[in-house]
Amino acid sequence: MNKDRLPPLEWIRAFEAAARLGSFTAAAEEVGLTQAAVSQRIGQLEQLLGTPLFHRRARAISLTVEGEAWVPHVRLALEGLRDSTEAVFGTSRQRLTLSASQTVIELWLLPRLARLQTLTNAEISVQSMVVGAHDAPQDDVIRIRYGSGNWPHAYRASLYKEEIAPVAAPALVAGAPHWTGLPRIACAGPRPGWHAWAARFGIPTTPLPSLRFDTHLSALGAAKAGLGVFLASLPLCAEALDSGALVRLSTASLPHHETYWMLTSPEGVSRDQWQALTQAITEI
Repeated sequence: MNKDRLPPLEWIRAFEAAARLGSFTAAAEEVGLTQAAVSQRIGQLEQLLGTPLFHRRARAISLTVEGEAWVPHVRLALEGLRDSTEAVFGTSRQRLTLSASQTVIELWLLPRLARLQTLTNAEISVQSMVVGAHDAPQDDVIRIRYGSGNWPHAYRASLYKEEIAPVAAPALVAGAPHWTGLPRIACAGPRPGWHAWAARFGIPTTPLPSLRFDTHLSALGAAKAGLGVFLASLPLCAEALDSGALVRLSTASLPHHETYWMLTSPEGVSRDQWQALTQAITEI
């Protein structure tokens, strides 16, 4: 390779995306090309550098030793280019789009949106995620999804540390011999439920839940209405606990390894905007 000749930026972007995503197909979706075009650009890059960057197998790719060694330098260079472009030309996005469940929107985002607008100086568009749609493509949308954090996005941040405990309306527990005998509310989803709580803390598995909901927001609303005891996410119901609309029924809590994560790519936000997002929305 001629020392004065730099690889075209589009070849380098294709390489970085394929290295990060582990797939030419996924890289093609991210950079807006066909799989064949990404493969061609990476092939041209390898020819220019005089060394293979990927091991190609029937259904998978993996980085060679040379490719693995080059990746951090490529990422650092691309980040530097983005940061300098933003600093010199003011290229921060003027409109940020967030996608989240209605539960997260109402219980977590709304109390923080004013601060987010102030910190990012951007128009904020909030989209409700359809229940069950947990995909998180890498595009210009900032997505909030529940899981363990194992997404390939360049920008990832957990909103809070998940903690579960029983809550209820004060009127429901007033005069009750013990809260474990009160009606129970269940909610579908990945959080630990009543069986997990009973196994951990030795309470009876009965009564069985008399109400079941498909969203945490609805189940929490039923608990506020005095319809039963709900195993709630403590961070999500903090406002209700502070206001007295709900009371916590046990000092014990059940931690959970999953939580909500905010995910996006450099196409979605600038570095400064990402720092503002994490400052406004996360508890970490």
